[in-house]
Amino acid sequence: MKLKQLVVSIENSPGRLHQVTSALGDAGINLRALNLVDTGEFGQLRLLVSDISTARRILMQLQLPAFVNEVVAVLIPDVPKSLATLLSPLNEAGVYVTSMYSFIGFAKEDKAVMIFRFTDNDKAMEILQKNDVTILDEKAFGILESGGA
Repeated sequence: MKLKQLVVSIENSPGRLHQVTSALGDAGINLRALNLVDTGEFGQLRLLVSDISTARRILMQLQLPAFVNEVVAVLIPDVPKSLATLLSPLNEAGVYVTSMYSFIGFAKEDKAVMIFRFTDNDKAMEILQKNDVTILDEKAFGILESGGA
C-alpha cells in the first residue's frame, strides 16, 4: 500500500522548523516520520503524519504550500547489505529510487523502516511483494485513512 507524504519547502531561517512542528503538534498531528534536506535558502521537509488533510490545511494557513505525493514504506532487516539486496531486483527491472529516508527501532529491534519514492511506485511494490518484502500500510504508522488531501 502506498502512503501519502506531505512535502513542504521551508526557508532555512531560525525557528521555522519549530514553527511548523509546533503548529502541527498544537493541532494534535503526530509526526510519524520525517526528513529535512537542505537545498540552499530553503529546505525540503517530507512528512508522514497522523492526519494528512488537517496537516496540509495547517501548513497552508502558515503560507507554506504543501503538496502530497505517494511513498512506499517497507520493513527490512537491520543488517549489512539489506538495502542493496532490496534494491537489486528493482534495478534489474529499471525501477529506481528518487528519494528515501529511514529509521530503526520500529516494530522489532532487528528491523529498519525504509520510506521510498520510486520512479514507478506501483511496479516497485509488485517487485517487492514478489521478493517477500513487508510493505507497511497506514495502520502500521497510525495514519488516518483519507481519500484526498
